[in-house]
This record gives sequence, C-alpha cells and structure tokens, in this order.
Amino acid sequence: MKRANVIMQPLNWSIIGLGRFGKIHAETVREITGVHLHSACSRNAQTLQSHASDLQLTNTTTDYQDILADRAVDVVSIVTHWEDHFQVAIAALQAGKHVLLEKPMAATLEQCLQIQECSQHSDGKFMVGHICRFDPRYALARESIMSGDIGTICSIHARRNLPTVAGNIRLDKISPLIGDGIHDLDLVMWMLGRRPLSVMAKNVRVHDFKYADISWAMFDFSDPAADHETIAVIETNWALPQNTPTVIDAQMEIVGTAGQISINCSKTGLKVQTLKETKYKDTMYWPQVTDQRQTGILKAELEYFAKCIHHDLPINIITAKEAQQAMEIVLLAEESAQCGQLLPISPSG
Repeated sequence: MKRANVIMQPLNWSIIGLGRFGKIHAETVREITGVHLHSACSRNAQTLQSHASDLQLTNTTTDYQDILADRAVDVVSIVTHWEDHFQVAIAALQAGKHVLLEKPMAATLEQCLQIQECSQHSDGKFMVGHICRFDPRYALARESIMSGDIGTICSIHARRNLPTVAGNIRLDKISPLIGDGIHDLDLVMWMLGRRPLSVMAKNVRVHDFKYADISWAMFDFSDPAADHETIAVIETNWALPQNTPTVIDAQMEIVGTAGQISINCSKTGLKVQTLKETKYKDTMYWPQVTDQRQTGILKAELEYFAKCIHHDLPINIITAKEAQQAMEIVLLAEESAQCGQLLPISPSG
C-alpha cells in the first residue's frame, strides 16, 4: 500500500540536481498548493550556491544521500544527468520517498526494469517526467484518434529540432533521439496504444561532439490484428541554423483514412523581433515571467504528481512500464543507427 497523506499537510519537496532544469523544477514546486520547497542538492557547489541564492533556499547539500536521509523530505525531483538516474532513483525509492524522475528513465533497459521493480515495492509513489503527455495539444490529439475522428491512422511524422547553439550544449551529454526523440516515440505509442514492430534509424554527424547532431528513425506501427499498415517517422535535428527563431521546432502530422491532425508547438504565440534577432518565447512549458507566478505544462505535471500523493491515487497518465518501454525502443533505434540495419521489436516489453 502506497503511503498516503490523509491530512493535507504540505509535502516537503526536494530537488536532486539543482542545475538549469533543476532550478526550473524548484521554481515550479514553490507555486504548487500543498507543497513546500524543502531543500536541494547539486554536486557542483558553485552552481548550488548561485541557484540556492536566487531561490532564497538555505537548506542545501552537495550529497544527495543527505536529502534521502532526511525524514522530513516527502518528495524528490531527480533532475541529474540521465546516466546518473539509476543509482539516485533506486536509493530514493528504497528510502521510501515519492520520486519524480526526469526522463529518460535510465541509461539501459536493465536499469529501467530494476527501477520499475523497485518502485513496486517502495512506500513512495513513482513517476517519470514525460512532460509532453501533459501538453493539451497532444492529449487532445490522442482523444481525437481514440474517438475515431480521423479514421485509422496511416502515418505520423514527428519532429523535435533545435538550433545549433542549443544543440551544441547538449551533444556531449545526450543524443538527439534519447534527449528529444523519446518524447515523440512515447507520444506515438500512447496515441496508437501499441508498440512498433520494427525500427530503421540513421544518424548524421555535422559537428565533432560525442553524439551525432541528427537522427531520423522510421517505425513500423502496423497492426497485424487489423491487417492495416501504419508508419511513424521521428526526426531529431540539433543542427538547425543558429538564427532559427523557434525555442524548439516541435511539430507532428498525423494522417488517417478519414482526416488529418496537425500539431505545431514551434510558433508559441509570442514572437519578439529586434534589430539583432527574431525569437519565439516559451508560453506553454515553463514560461518565466518576472514577478509572476510560475505557470505552464511543467506545473501541471508536478501538480498531478502532488495530487496523486495527497489523495493516494494511482499514477495513470504515464506509468513506469510505459516509460521503460519508451527507453527500451529508443535504445533499439540507436542500435539500428549504429549497425545500419532494420531491427525487429518484440511484441511485449
């Protein structure tokens, strides 16, 4: 039985990994009713001091074990480097904390399976931060698909591309497919309600970083039981021109036998044009407005997790198994790109 907060006492929430995105988590947590930003951790003492000062947060440490040993901490956001997710998540679950683990779940399929297993025996609730499931544009598109508004799905083309400057910051840390492509793979599986049958992927290197700048992956989502073919193409290009105006060029085209759905997250509704540049500002995910309350899709995601804890509700919008399967299949796409071959995908994960 998961631990429940019968009396609506504030949840003490801690951030493990107070870097750029960890700070955004912290700012968002502070705006959630029934939640108290309790503490934060970062291995980088200088970054920790700077961000904690901005947040006016005095309870900090450079060792995440201090956070887990603190009985006052109810919830942790794990916003560390993705290859560190496994050890921190396992330790947090074993300590009985409620765990919001940023995606991707972990670095290997075995690690994902171990985290999933550990979460089933922990006193705390567990959720992986697949934020796009909380984006109403994708959620409403899924509802249209499930209600049959556009017939049977024939093809999906998703793209999630970045300008070179943003891409270059990331390409020594994570690949485009694992960093961004996993969002769209997870969304497609969520929308269609099934796993793909196979994948063929290709990487293209533009700059000399650890990971290639561009990845395309083609998935066969055909449904053998319905004798109908479906294809999904996922494009991740982190080498767009430096002056590209979008924060992120994220779009999805869904074609069915009786209609089409188009999602465009690139044009945010706010374009700022100066003599030097033109940029679209984030108005949806975690828009940051000086002297105003934090809003956006990240807040909706964290509020949902807090609600599930407060009322002892099951985590249904994104389950641990779904997060594990998304990582499993995106790793197969990476393997396909490396070996240059079409790889079959098992019907169950």
